[in-house]
Amino acid sequence: MLDGSRTVNDVKTFLKPYIDVDPQQRMKLYDQWAEMYEQDCNLISYRAPNQTVDFLNANFSGSREEVLVLDVACGSGWVAKLMAELGFRNFVGVDGSKGMLEQAAKTGLYQDLRLALLGTEPLPAQTDGFDVVMIVGALRDGYVPVSVVRELCYAARPGGHICMSRGESGPTYKVCLEKELQLMEDEGLWTRVISQEMDRYMMDVYNNLKDQHDDQYLYGTMYLYRKALK
Repeated sequence: MLDGSRTVNDVKTFLKPYIDVDPQQRMKLYDQWAEMYEQDCNLISYRAPNQTVDFLNANFSGSREEVLVLDVACGSGWVAKLMAELGFRNFVGVDGSKGMLEQAAKTGLYQDLRLALLGTEPLPAQTDGFDVVMIVGALRDGYVPVSVVRELCYAARPGGHICMSRGESGPTYKVCLEKELQLMEDEGLWTRVISQEMDRYMMDVYNNLKDQHDDQYLYGTMYLYRKALK
Protein backbone atom coordinates (compact mmCIF):
# COMPACT_ATOMS: atom_id res chain seq x y z
CA MET A 1 0.00 0.00 0.00
CA LEU A 2 1.37 3.41 -0.97
CA ASP A 3 2.13 5.89 1.78
CA GLY A 4 2.43 9.50 0.67
CA SER A 5 3.72 10.58 4.10
CA ARG A 6 6.79 8.32 3.91
CA THR A 7 10.17 10.10 3.92
CA VAL A 8 13.79 9.32 3.08
CA ASN A 9 14.52 8.91 6.79
CA ASP A 10 11.71 6.35 7.00
CA VAL A 11 13.41 4.35 4.26
CA LYS A 12 16.78 4.59 6.03
CA THR A 13 15.24 3.39 9.28
CA PHE A 14 13.53 0.49 7.54
CA LEU A 15 16.71 -0.67 5.78
CA LYS A 16 19.20 -0.25 8.62
CA PRO A 17 18.58 -3.59 10.41
CA TYR A 18 19.19 -5.49 7.18
CA ILE A 19 22.55 -4.05 6.10
CA ASP A 20 24.70 -6.88 7.45
CA VAL A 21 22.50 -9.97 7.22
CA ASP A 22 22.72 -13.21 5.28
CA PRO A 23 20.95 -13.48 1.91
CA GLN A 24 17.99 -15.47 3.22
CA GLN A 25 17.25 -12.86 5.87
CA ARG A 26 17.61 -10.16 3.25
CA MET A 27 14.96 -11.87 1.12
CA LYS A 28 12.60 -11.63 4.10
CA LEU A 29 13.22 -7.88 4.00
CA TYR A 30 12.26 -7.78 0.35
CA ASP A 31 9.11 -9.81 1.06
CA GLN A 32 8.10 -7.15 3.59
CA TRP A 33 9.22 -4.30 1.36
CA ALA A 34 7.66 -5.46 -1.90
CA GLU A 35 4.53 -3.30 -1.93
CA MET A 36 6.43 -0.14 -0.99
CA TYR A 37 9.60 -0.92 -2.94
CA GLU A 38 9.18 1.30 -5.98
CA GLN A 39 7.77 4.21 -3.98
CA ASP A 40 10.69 4.02 -1.53
CA CYS A 41 13.22 3.67 -4.34
CA ASN A 42 11.89 6.83 -5.94
CA LEU A 43 12.30 8.62 -2.59
CA ILE A 44 15.99 7.68 -2.47
CA SER A 45 16.50 8.53 -6.16
CA TYR A 46 17.23 4.96 -7.21
CA ARG A 47 17.98 5.32 -10.92
CA ALA A 48 19.82 2.08 -11.71
CA PRO A 49 16.88 0.56 -13.67
CA ASN A 50 16.46 3.68 -15.81
CA GLN A 51 20.18 4.13 -16.44
CA THR A 52 20.78 0.46 -17.27
CA VAL A 53 17.78 0.11 -19.59
CA ASP A 54 18.81 3.30 -21.41
CA PHE A 55 22.36 1.92 -21.64
CA LEU A 56 21.11 -1.32 -23.22
CA ASN A 57 18.74 0.51 -25.56
CA ALA A 58 21.51 2.76 -26.85
CA ASN A 59 23.70 -0.23 -27.70
CA PHE A 60 21.20 -2.85 -28.89
CA SER A 61 20.17 -3.18 -32.53
CA GLY A 62 18.06 -6.34 -32.46
CA SER A 63 14.30 -6.65 -32.84
CA ARG A 64 12.87 -5.64 -29.49
CA GLU A 65 9.49 -7.23 -30.20
CA GLU A 66 10.89 -10.69 -30.88
CA VAL A 67 13.72 -11.16 -28.38
CA LEU A 68 13.28 -13.16 -25.17
CA VAL A 69 14.61 -11.36 -22.08
CA LEU A 70 15.75 -13.05 -18.87
CA ASP A 71 15.31 -10.50 -16.09
CA VAL A 72 17.52 -11.72 -13.23
CA ALA A 73 16.90 -10.29 -9.74
CA CYS A 74 13.79 -8.85 -11.35
CA GLY A 75 12.28 -7.51 -8.12
CA SER A 76 8.97 -5.76 -8.70
CA GLY A 77 9.30 -5.84 -12.47
CA TRP A 78 10.67 -2.31 -12.76
CA VAL A 79 13.23 -3.18 -15.45
CA ALA A 80 10.66 -5.06 -17.53
CA LYS A 81 8.25 -2.12 -17.36
CA LEU A 82 10.94 0.25 -18.65
CA MET A 83 11.96 -2.19 -21.39
CA ALA A 84 8.33 -2.66 -22.42
CA GLU A 85 8.10 1.10 -23.02
CA LEU A 86 10.89 0.64 -25.57
CA GLY A 87 9.17 -2.21 -27.40
CA PHE A 88 10.47 -5.33 -25.62
CA ARG A 89 7.64 -7.81 -25.20
CA ASN A 90 8.85 -11.18 -23.89
CA PHE A 91 10.16 -11.62 -20.35
CA VAL A 92 11.07 -14.36 -17.89
CA GLY A 93 11.86 -13.16 -14.37
CA VAL A 94 13.94 -14.64 -11.56
CA ASP A 95 14.13 -13.38 -7.99
CA GLY A 96 14.79 -14.66 -4.48
CA SER A 97 11.79 -12.93 -2.91
CA LYS A 98 8.27 -14.34 -3.20
CA GLY A 99 6.85 -10.93 -2.34
CA MET A 100 8.75 -9.26 -5.14
CA LEU A 101 7.68 -11.93 -7.62
CA GLU A 102 4.06 -11.29 -6.63
CA GLN A 103 4.55 -7.62 -7.52
CA ALA A 104 6.27 -8.56 -10.79
CA ALA A 105 3.32 -10.80 -11.69
CA LYS A 106 0.98 -7.81 -11.37
CA THR A 107 2.73 -6.10 -14.29
CA GLY A 108 1.37 -8.74 -16.67
CA LEU A 109 4.64 -8.62 -18.62
CA TYR A 110 6.24 -11.94 -17.69
CA GLN A 111 5.62 -15.24 -19.44
CA ASP A 112 7.16 -16.98 -16.42
CA LEU A 113 8.46 -16.05 -12.96
CA ARG A 114 10.89 -18.28 -11.08
CA LEU A 115 11.98 -18.24 -7.43
CA ALA A 116 15.70 -18.79 -6.73
CA LEU A 117 18.27 -17.45 -4.29
CA LEU A 118 21.18 -16.72 -6.60
CA GLY A 119 24.51 -18.09 -5.47
CA THR A 120 22.80 -20.64 -3.25
CA GLU A 121 20.60 -22.22 -5.90
CA PRO A 122 21.34 -22.57 -9.60
CA LEU A 123 19.97 -19.94 -11.94
CA PRO A 124 16.71 -21.52 -13.17
CA ALA A 125 17.25 -20.77 -16.82
CA GLN A 126 17.76 -22.91 -19.90
CA THR A 127 21.28 -22.84 -21.34
CA ASP A 128 21.43 -20.85 -24.60
CA GLY A 129 17.80 -19.85 -24.03
CA PHE A 130 17.65 -16.04 -24.04
CA ASP A 131 18.45 -13.24 -26.46
CA VAL A 132 19.02 -10.70 -23.68
CA VAL A 133 19.98 -11.36 -20.05
CA MET A 134 19.57 -8.45 -17.63
CA ILE A 135 20.73 -8.02 -14.03
CA VAL A 136 20.38 -4.57 -12.49
CA GLY A 137 21.85 -3.46 -9.18
CA ALA A 138 22.23 -6.89 -7.60
CA LEU A 139 25.94 -7.43 -8.35
CA ARG A 140 27.34 -6.26 -5.03
CA ASP A 141 28.56 -7.50 -1.65
CA GLY A 142 25.99 -9.58 0.22
CA TYR A 143 23.65 -9.90 -2.75
CA VAL A 144 24.63 -11.81 -5.90
CA PRO A 145 28.08 -13.42 -5.80
CA VAL A 146 30.53 -13.02 -8.67
CA SER A 147 30.20 -16.74 -9.53
CA VAL A 148 26.68 -16.12 -10.88
CA VAL A 149 28.06 -14.11 -13.81
CA ARG A 150 28.98 -17.33 -15.63
CA GLU A 151 25.43 -18.57 -15.22
CA LEU A 152 24.17 -15.36 -16.82
CA CYS A 153 26.43 -15.99 -19.80
CA TYR A 154 25.37 -19.63 -20.12
CA ALA A 155 21.70 -18.57 -20.17
CA ALA A 156 22.23 -16.30 -23.19
CA ARG A 157 21.92 -17.63 -26.71
CA PRO A 158 25.05 -17.60 -28.88
CA GLY A 159 25.33 -14.03 -30.08
CA GLY A 160 22.96 -12.87 -27.35
CA HIS A 161 23.59 -9.96 -25.01
CA ILE A 162 24.24 -9.88 -21.28
CA CYS A 163 23.64 -6.48 -19.69
CA MET A 164 24.72 -5.95 -16.07
CA SER A 165 24.97 -3.10 -13.63
CA ARG A 166 27.17 -3.25 -10.55
CA GLY A 167 26.21 -1.09 -7.61
CA GLU A 168 28.85 0.56 -5.47
CA SER A 169 30.33 -2.00 -3.09
CA GLY A 170 33.59 -2.85 -1.43
CA PRO A 171 36.74 -2.78 -3.58
CA THR A 172 37.21 -6.54 -3.21
CA TYR A 173 33.93 -7.30 -4.97
CA LYS A 174 34.68 -4.94 -7.84
CA VAL A 175 38.17 -6.39 -8.34
CA CYS A 176 36.86 -9.98 -8.24
CA LEU A 177 34.00 -9.19 -10.62
CA GLU A 178 36.14 -7.44 -13.21
CA LYS A 179 38.75 -10.20 -12.97
CA GLU A 180 36.03 -12.77 -13.72
CA LEU A 181 34.62 -10.70 -16.59
CA GLN A 182 38.07 -10.50 -18.17
CA LEU A 183 38.77 -14.20 -17.56
CA MET A 184 35.56 -15.15 -19.34
CA GLU A 185 36.55 -12.94 -22.25
CA ASP A 186 39.99 -14.56 -22.34
CA GLU A 187 38.29 -17.97 -22.39
CA GLY A 188 36.29 -16.93 -25.45
CA LEU A 189 32.90 -17.10 -23.74
CA TRP A 190 31.95 -13.54 -24.68
CA THR A 191 33.25 -10.18 -25.83
CA ARG A 192 32.73 -6.83 -24.17
CA VAL A 193 30.60 -4.48 -26.24
CA ILE A 194 30.85 -1.46 -23.95
CA SER A 195 31.04 -0.45 -20.31
CA GLN A 196 29.98 2.84 -18.76
CA GLU A 197 29.83 4.49 -15.38
CA MET A 198 26.46 4.44 -13.63
CA ASP A 199 26.32 8.02 -12.44
CA ARG A 200 24.70 8.98 -9.11
CA TYR A 201 22.33 6.07 -9.29
CA MET A 202 21.11 6.19 -5.67
CA MET A 203 21.35 8.27 -2.51
CA ASP A 204 23.84 6.83 -0.03
CA VAL A 205 21.13 5.90 2.47
CA TYR A 206 23.43 3.53 4.35
CA ASN A 207 25.58 6.32 5.76
CA ASN A 208 22.82 8.27 7.52
CA LEU A 209 23.02 11.20 5.15
CA LYS A 210 20.47 13.97 5.54
CA ASP A 211 21.06 16.19 2.51
CA GLN A 212 21.31 15.49 -1.20
CA HIS A 213 24.72 16.81 -2.23
CA ASP A 214 26.71 15.18 -5.01
CA ASP A 215 29.05 13.32 -2.66
CA GLN A 216 26.08 11.63 -1.00
CA TYR A 217 25.19 9.55 -4.03
CA LEU A 218 26.48 6.15 -5.06
CA TYR A 219 28.19 5.28 -8.32
CA GLY A 220 28.67 2.03 -10.18
CA THR A 221 29.37 0.50 -13.57
CA MET A 222 27.24 -0.90 -16.38
CA TYR A 223 28.55 -3.64 -18.67
CA LEU A 224 27.27 -5.05 -21.96
CA TYR A 225 28.68 -8.31 -23.32
CA ARG A 226 27.89 -10.39 -26.39
CA LYS A 227 28.05 -14.15 -26.03
CA ALA A 228 30.36 -15.94 -28.42
CA LEU A 229 28.89 -17.69 -31.45
CA LYS A 230 29.33 -21.43 -31.40
